[in-house]
Amino acid sequence: MGKSINVSLIGNPNTGKTSLFNRLTGLNQQVGNYPGITVEKKEGICKLDRGLKAHILDLPGTYSLNTTSLDESIVIETLLNKNSKDFPDVAVVVSDIENLKRNLLVFTQIKDLEIPTILVINMADRMKRKAISLDIELMEEELNTKVVLVSARKNEGIKDLKDAIANYKQLTSQPCVNASVIDVPYFDTLKKTYPNQQVYKLWLVITQDVNFGKLDRNRELDDLKQHKFDIKSEADLKKMQHKETVVRYQFINGLLKKVLSVDAANAKDIRTRLDRILLHKVWGYLIFFVILFVIFQAIYDWSTYPMDWIDAAFASMSTWVNNLLPAGPLTDLLSEGIIPGLGGIVIFIPQIAFLFLFIAILEESGYMSRVVFLMDHIMKRFGLSGKSVVPLVSGVACAIPAVMATRNIEDWKERLITILVVPFTTCSARLPVYLIIISLVIPDQRILGGAFNMQGLTLMLLYLLGFAASIFSAWVLNKILPIKRKTFFVMEMPAYKLPMFKNVAITVIEKTKSFVVGAGKIIMAISVVLWILASYGLGEQFNNAEAIVKEQYAGQDLSDQEMDQKIASHELEYSFIGYIGKGIEPAVRPLGYDWKIGIAIVSSFAAREVFVGTLATIYSVESDGEEEQTIKNRMAAETNPILGGPLFNFASGISLLLFYAFAMQCMSTLAIVKRETNSWKWPAIQFFFMTAAAYFAALGAYQFLK
Repeated sequence: MGKSINVSLIGNPNTGKTSLFNRLTGLNQQVGNYPGITVEKKEGICKLDRGLKAHILDLPGTYSLNTTSLDESIVIETLLNKNSKDFPDVAVVVSDIENLKRNLLVFTQIKDLEIPTILVINMADRMKRKAISLDIELMEEELNTKVVLVSARKNEGIKDLKDAIANYKQLTSQPCVNASVIDVPYFDTLKKTYPNQQVYKLWLVITQDVNFGKLDRNRELDDLKQHKFDIKSEADLKKMQHKETVVRYQFINGLLKKVLSVDAANAKDIRTRLDRILLHKVWGYLIFFVILFVIFQAIYDWSTYPMDWIDAAFASMSTWVNNLLPAGPLTDLLSEGIIPGLGGIVIFIPQIAFLFLFIAILEESGYMSRVVFLMDHIMKRFGLSGKSVVPLVSGVACAIPAVMATRNIEDWKERLITILVVPFTTCSARLPVYLIIISLVIPDQRILGGAFNMQGLTLMLLYLLGFAASIFSAWVLNKILPIKRKTFFVMEMPAYKLPMFKNVAITVIEKTKSFVVGAGKIIMAISVVLWILASYGLGEQFNNAEAIVKEQYAGQDLSDQEMDQKIASHELEYSFIGYIGKGIEPAVRPLGYDWKIGIAIVSSFAAREVFVGTLATIYSVESDGEEEQTIKNRMAAETNPILGGPLFNFASGISLLLFYAFAMQCMSTLAIVKRETNSWKWPAIQFFFMTAAAYFAALGAYQFLK
């Protein structure tokens, strides 16, 4: 078994760190959370020469080791806690060729920790176009390290980086900046008091509010953390931090004068011209909404054929299993429970994949950062931080990581408001519900000379409705929870670039796989439970269903198939799930729903996409099992027992769409809100008000439209 080493990827945001991580690990990566906290942890395996494997940890982006957010705290905790399984054997600091001055700050800090460190300069393919030249040999000499020039986009220099990682023991741990010059007596006293510790590590323990003191299980560090080495006040320590930053930048400026040259006259840059258009106070918003419009049109148009094929394939599979296997409960469970339930989620893979495809392209191109900056002007008017836009935009994928993303909002009240309104944004789990209902109640017609599909337009309006609900709710909460401290929105605009196919592909595959596998587990379990509840019951009405139905329809000339359908429907109505549904029905009937939809709504609180799988299971149990019918056809054939006509008509369809637009997304979102707010108070309030808003919006829509 080959040896494995730990490699930490560190760098400023937008330096191409994720692209480099994807180049090194490919699909051999996984995403989770750091133990005990809700910060995303990306790690993967990279095979090096001579059977050596590198366990690569992609740490959150940070500008320095002077932390201001939880994400940045993760970086410093990882670098200082030698007892951690993630403590790096070698640190790889990723910078980009156009922002070396800013990128090198964190590099010089890590070097002071005496960790073997490699400097990677990314986006080397831009050097010629930007008229940049760099003396790598002199740079290595001045920084006491190995410098590797790479282009993650063009896969250049990756082998050199792997070789440098494999030979990390040859790297010197000698610092390149002496931080103690900012106050020599203070640092001398610190070193004499704790002679067994690195002096810069001691300095970081004193100035940072992170957990590594406890994690390191070191009595000296625990003692230092508790007493804060009180020779200096907090204000004096801040001044010393600023002096340290000045000293480091003096070194960096001197270095770059020696090794870097830029011929500004020959540099070609269209970024400024593009920003003038894309960030324009009129054209910027117009272009953004046009892009959204095109995305949702494409989601519908491009995915029609694969969705129809998947829908028909699962219907055929149920029939094939039913005919192939001997009659019995196991066959019924497979053909009526598990296969239809999974089919109800697999059918939406094409559209979900297209959604993630477009999001990945927008992020990779650098345009998403412009959208965030553009929308900041609107956010401020409603009491949100500009940083709130990031969770709201990422909520389109899933509310759970979106709630986690609020960690970079420093002000607690702004962060709390963002957490409470994020679930209004339309997540990908709502997409299956929207898609199936829209296909049933909105005509598949084109408008404006055939340029736009009405169903795609409806989907876009639902997304905009979610954002509008978030903004309005934030405005209301801002009045209830006034934010006194004014904060400023600061973000870096990345350079425009063509999206890397590999990055986009990995994003689409990983996100879609996560969506399907995560939902599939829940749907599998719920489908089995629902099938049992729908297939069994108590009492004469269930046990003697065949005799009762035949007596009831004795005077009608029904075919065997029609009679089987009547018997199956009667059994379902008096099954366990039928009684549960009937108990729910009085509450959902005013919204235009029957008891089957009520069951689907309740079960979908586990995960929104379960709604379609639930109905697929219920309708499969109800059918005779011999006719190939897709879930869409079964839903379209449902009739309203009171008013007659289709159950899923325009009024009930709009009601259902509005209910899911405003209702709390799922129990996982509630759990993560509880975890982030450290209280059940806020998720309870959130659940109550979102459910009330959803119910009354759906009630008003149905009563008005019916």
